[in-house]
Amino acid sequence: MLKIYGIKNCSSMKKAFDLLHELGLAYEFHDYKKHGIDPDTLKTWLDAQGEAVILNKKGTTWRKLSEQEQQLTLSSQDNLIDTLSIHTSLIKRPVLQTSKGLIVGFDEAAYRALA
Repeated sequence: MLKIYGIKNCSSMKKAFDLLHELGLAYEFHDYKKHGIDPDTLKTWLDAQGEAVILNKKGTTWRKLSEQEQQLTLSSQDNLIDTLSIHTSLIKRPVLQTSKGLIVGFDEAAYRALA
């Protein structure tokens, strides 16, 4: 079973949901705005994909952090996990957990390959 993580009201998430429905793929949705995200899951994602893939530096949430907060966030994986846990909007969306690993961000070709 696929598990998709993200925020319900997000354009990338809408594209992902629509395509999963079109392809007839069953999934479980984890809204980390409502349910949070546990540190162990974040560590697994960071170990598998790396900070550059998981951390969304393009959004307003990152820009709203002070330079000092940004530097502290990037100073260690533990600090990054703490910040991502608090500011879940900093996690790139969607994160789709498949039996073969993660697809981070909406990638239509990768989703279609699952069908």
